[in-house]
Amino acid sequence: MLSWNRPEVLELLYGGPLAGRVVVPLNARLHPAELSAQLDQVDAALLVGETELLEPLATRRPTVEFDPAYETWLSSAPSEPVTEADDPDAAAWIIFTSGSTGRPKGAVLTHRSLLAAVAAASGARPVAPDDCYLYPFPLFHVSAYNVLIQHRAGRPVVLQRGFDALEVMAACRRHAVTTMSLAPTMMSMLLDHPSFDPSALRSVRTIGYGASAIAEPLLRRMLREVGAGLSQGYGATELSGNACFLDAEGHRLAATDRPELLRSAGRPAPGVELRIAADGELLVRAPQVMAGYWNEPELSAGTVVEGWLHTGDLARIDADGYLFIVDRKKDLIISGGENIASREVEDALAEHPSVLAAAVVGVPDDRWGEAVCAVVVTRPGCALTDSEVVAHCRDRLAGYKRPREVMFRDELPVNANGKIDKPRLRQWASDELGRRPG
Repeated sequence: MLSWNRPEVLELLYGGPLAGRVVVPLNARLHPAELSAQLDQVDAALLVGETELLEPLATRRPTVEFDPAYETWLSSAPSEPVTEADDPDAAAWIIFTSGSTGRPKGAVLTHRSLLAAVAAASGARPVAPDDCYLYPFPLFHVSAYNVLIQHRAGRPVVLQRGFDALEVMAACRRHAVTTMSLAPTMMSMLLDHPSFDPSALRSVRTIGYGASAIAEPLLRRMLREVGAGLSQGYGATELSGNACFLDAEGHRLAATDRPELLRSAGRPAPGVELRIAADGELLVRAPQVMAGYWNEPELSAGTVVEGWLHTGDLARIDADGYLFIVDRKKDLIISGGENIASREVEDALAEHPSVLAAAVVGVPDDRWGEAVCAVVVTRPGCALTDSEVVAHCRDRLAGYKRPREVMFRDELPVNANGKIDKPRLRQWASDELGRRPG
């Protein structure tokens, strides 16, 4: 499938696996060359989607366009009942990873893994009998499993074509939305919108968030300005969804007696086991772990070992069982033999009132091996200098963790899945620092 959000996409997400087919939701933000490579990788038999997205790829595969050919295609189907898939371990969806640590890989999600992820989330944050859920994420992302959670409970979903702050507020008013999911970037866009009106979200009881790390100031601002309960989910495409949750009660506790919990990813859902490897990497074992990567046997064998998924995240677990993600393993900066978590520096930068967004990467350094480089986006109407950024960090971080280089940009690059594109940031830093005198 190649489409932005629309009801037909959900029909195929359900109908394909029901018919024993494997559905591959392609990322509509990708370049046609990237899409072609993924089509070749899975050897797709049929490509269904929106006309303008299909046109660059129409010669590569048999295609069905949603407008107007889709209904005709459906009506031409055989009249006999579909033979349902009867193997719970058969592939249902293949979702490509973001490729932040290399080329995208096709994670094979099975009937069993998807239903296990739905069950885990349903147990950790139950759907209320009167819930109305707003979904602003793309359905080609693993977060689509959130829609399955609502439908399993018989509750409606307000499906948005894409995130728009004004449309979110309008939809909440129109449909009396009680719960929704937002990424940290969406939270910022909503709160910073010139027309933001907290009363539009009066019916919203819970907002789930995830997808990327979130700065503590943004969390506190959401709690203060919106008033809805917050629920965090930690997961991955390879986990068919979320496996750990910090629920609304955990957030209330964090806002009062245990502020450090705002930096936690919560506790594992029932049936989910966590383990920290010797090098600090988080391992997860649960029925919701993917079957592997499509046509990547060696990579699969190194990623899922004896049922344990090697997440690539560095983490710790406290005495009460709360999970704390320290950093991505690939994003750890080693300077002068010291390990520096990029997220820790990013959290410190986010506390500056003039900083709208910030990301940190390691850059080569002749003396230290690597040095911390901060890429900063300032709030509209605000100005910052390199020395002001470093001075701000001096009050919060050890000397070796402070940025040695500071770059200012109008925005941070994101990859096709909406996450900060660290490889591109490193390239920016390399290009910029290579041009600087001295």
